[in-house]
Amino acid sequence: MNNSDMPLAKVEDIWVALGLLTRLPLPQHDWDNTRPAAMAAWAYPLAGLLVGLLASAFAAILIRIGLPTGVVAAAILLSLSILTGAMHEDGLADAADGLWGGTTPERRLEIMKDSHIGAYGVIALVAGFALRWSALSALLAGGWLWSPVLVTAITSRAAMAYVMDALPNARASGLSNLTGRPGKPAPRIAAAIGAAAVVLGFGLSGLWVLLTATMALLLSATIAKHKIGGQTGDILGATQQVTEIAVLGAICAITL
Repeated sequence: MNNSDMPLAKVEDIWVALGLLTRLPLPQHDWDNTRPAAMAAWAYPLAGLLVGLLASAFAAILIRIGLPTGVVAAAILLSLSILTGAMHEDGLADAADGLWGGTTPERRLEIMKDSHIGAYGVIALVAGFALRWSALSALLAGGWLWSPVLVTAITSRAAMAYVMDALPNARASGLSNLTGRPGKPAPRIAAAIGAAAVVLGFGLSGLWVLLTATMALLLSATIAKHKIGGQTGDILGATQQVTEIAVLGAICAITL
């Protein structure tokens, strides 16, 4: 059976997405090995929804016991990193090192595969955490919690599904190559979920959030295409982080 003969979406895809994008202890399940894992990309925003709910619930408890907004913002970022195994942050650091540390596509891919972190990776991580912490602190101080965290977690993972489909695999190995490419329906469903979350969270003013998320993912995809000719798991992780930062900034702009 080829991909076109398979259902566009299955409930099992949610479990596949959770298994790939989180470190949650999932129950044992008999997977359909004939269905490519990439077809579960439509459910990436739902994985984001779950980790966002858990992080927001934890933050709500901390707020209730009286912790300051800066501490709560840091706790949100820490809990998101723990829930996902910091895989997106790792992708951001590796992508920064490779894309800007190498002079040829081959060298850039080689650097990205190296487990050591370089100056570009450190700068990207520090800047990423600082920007997200600043935005979350401001939103929390303004009385916002659930909508920003959930919308950001959902839309940034929808962006990953788009880049998976838009760009070919840059190397013949690695997690992204093993997962495959989802085909057009999956990123479209993911985009619809992301758009619905934005509108539910912020109404028509959320259109600015959608525009910002689109610009962030297109920028990420364009850089990856230019630098290495495609995408890898690190590029997808970096896309999630860049989109998350951009969306948080856009939410600050329309709410504060």
